[in-house]
Amino acid sequence: MSKSNTIENKEIVQAIVIADSYNGNFDPYTSTKPLASLPIGNVPLIEYTLEILNRNGVEEVILFCSNHIDQVKHYIRERQSARCTWSINMTVSIISSESCRSIGEAMRDLDARNTIRGNVLLLGVDSVTNANLAALLDEHKRVSKLDRGAVMTVVFKEGLRRMRTGNEVLIAMDPTTRRLLYHQRLTQQERERTFEVPLELFLANRDVAVCHGLLDPQIAICSPAALPLFADNFDFLTRDDFVRGVLINEEILNSRIYVAKLASEEYAMRVNNWQSFHLVNLDVINRRLYPLVPDTAISEFRQMYKHFRNNIYRHPNVRLSTSCVLDGDLVVGEESEICEGTYLRQSVFGRSCRIGRNCQITNSFLMEGVVVGDGTVLNHCILERGVTVGDGCTINPGTVLGEGVEIPSRMVVPGLLLQASKPADDEWSAPVQKIADRAYTIPVLDEDESDSDEEDEKSGQPALNQPIVIAPLPERYPPSVYEPSDDECDSGSASPVQEDANIFLSEVLESLKRGLSERTNAEYLILEINSSRYAYNMALCEVNYYVVKAILQIMLQEDGVVTNTVATLRRLLDYFGVVFRNYIRDRDAMMDCLKAFEEMCSTSETMRTKIAQLVHYLYEQDLIGEEVIIEWYDGMEDETIKSTLSKLVHWLQESSEEEDEEDDDD
Repeated sequence: MSKSNTIENKEIVQAIVIADSYNGNFDPYTSTKPLASLPIGNVPLIEYTLEILNRNGVEEVILFCSNHIDQVKHYIRERQSARCTWSINMTVSIISSESCRSIGEAMRDLDARNTIRGNVLLLGVDSVTNANLAALLDEHKRVSKLDRGAVMTVVFKEGLRRMRTGNEVLIAMDPTTRRLLYHQRLTQQERERTFEVPLELFLANRDVAVCHGLLDPQIAICSPAALPLFADNFDFLTRDDFVRGVLINEEILNSRIYVAKLASEEYAMRVNNWQSFHLVNLDVINRRLYPLVPDTAISEFRQMYKHFRNNIYRHPNVRLSTSCVLDGDLVVGEESEICEGTYLRQSVFGRSCRIGRNCQITNSFLMEGVVVGDGTVLNHCILERGVTVGDGCTINPGTVLGEGVEIPSRMVVPGLLLQASKPADDEWSAPVQKIADRAYTIPVLDEDESDSDEEDEKSGQPALNQPIVIAPLPERYPPSVYEPSDDECDSGSASPVQEDANIFLSEVLESLKRGLSERTNAEYLILEINSSRYAYNMALCEVNYYVVKAILQIMLQEDGVVTNTVATLRRLLDYFGVVFRNYIRDRDAMMDCLKAFEEMCSTSETMRTKIAQLVHYLYEQDLIGEEVIIEWYDGMEDETIKSTLSKLVHWLQESSEEEDEEDDDD
């Protein structure tokens, strides 16, 4: 009897995945294909969602679909037949309703079907995360036992400083219980100068914590009472409507919402427009979504790409010219071809792409079968499947070329959304322009022409069906640790705001010390440092400087460092070598490293007396080049340090002269 009761009472771990965004932010892609198939790093969005749910012990996924239903069903059946990783221990049921046009309607449909049997994870197919969802579910269950009225736990993540993606919110909560007290979505355009929080919050609650700029990845844990609330309130169209409605009517509904904030090492972002699509692609390339990284072949039992230096992921079956330049942060798909003289950086190339000679492609995303002619420049743009771009074209930032679009040679495309065929006439939309035989503009709602914009901005909601096109990333958000952004300085001493610099250094120091004591995988430390870098908006030269400074500070705290300084550094680099080489890899970074050594000499007598031996050791290990050492020495102003280094530099100069003489003799 007890055994049967245990089986009956066991709660099946369920998740609801909303497969549609219910807006036109991804036009022209979603006009012919489901959002679930949108590729991030050449892997469909749905694969990231199902794989992370599978890794968190979810047993049953209810995939609610309203658009392109047949394509979604066909894809899921195909993946289940292929026995992908998530299909083995997890069932995926597709519930479809073409009449649903919002998350609220989807939830009401699910409530009517009685498919949910307990606490359930709720997220969109566009929610990309590596978070510990099982722990969040357990925490929600714990809160529900303490508060029977807990209907939902909403998940937030610390946002990017001074940057908007359309996912940011301002909240107020009780810092002790983490009960949500106030919720406001921030506008994409960063127009707010001040924020109004009701005075009643502070009068009615003893402690209030206000959090600004949190990222909302649209992940939540719902109690069984959540779906009936959607069913009883037809004005709940979005999850934000649900949250606001519950907050306004807490006493009437006897319902409360709680907050869960993800840890710094956990990643979560919603791909809700082309700009966030751009960001998430670069984050995946930079391994911020670990273990869901390109070289693991997500949901497959094989390796799809080889991972090379500077975050270059390349399928074994590609054709690369010996004169093409792969600069970094790249994914190159199977059977793609890159011809002579072409320069590629921070981009993704799908299967069977062909890139002509002498092209320049940066921050662009090319899907399957794209053909780019000779001498073409692509910058911050998206080319969907089967697009053809002729010779000598310039595709400017913000351009999205829909499936099958053909751009003739020597054309300049100024940031447009284009599709291959002329759309149906609509008296409410802007006029359609014909750019070429297979290139027509897609009308984008102008903010100044939208009657509802002012109301939407006051409520913090973007206008419905208003695409937010891809644009150059703000310089304050360098997307990769491997390439400096335009605003990053030449090598020199770091000069950030002092408070942020100190906090960043302390976080790097704490991460390195913890890693050293626990002997964790050193690559994880790189992820932590990168996370802190984005949080404090540090330039790459500053990151290089402070990483080396942190290692030196740890060295000076080790036992026996005064008598065995070089041996102590050697022992530390046996562990920190992966971290050191990740950042100190080119001439500018080497100069940043040496400036950190120079700075440490001003506070440490050990460093001042042993700097020549330490620099010599780095030179012998090929971590610092002799030309960089000599250049650093020539520009140094501290005569005491120069005197200590003079013999080493003199020896390097003599060695260099001898090598030059030998070359001349040969």
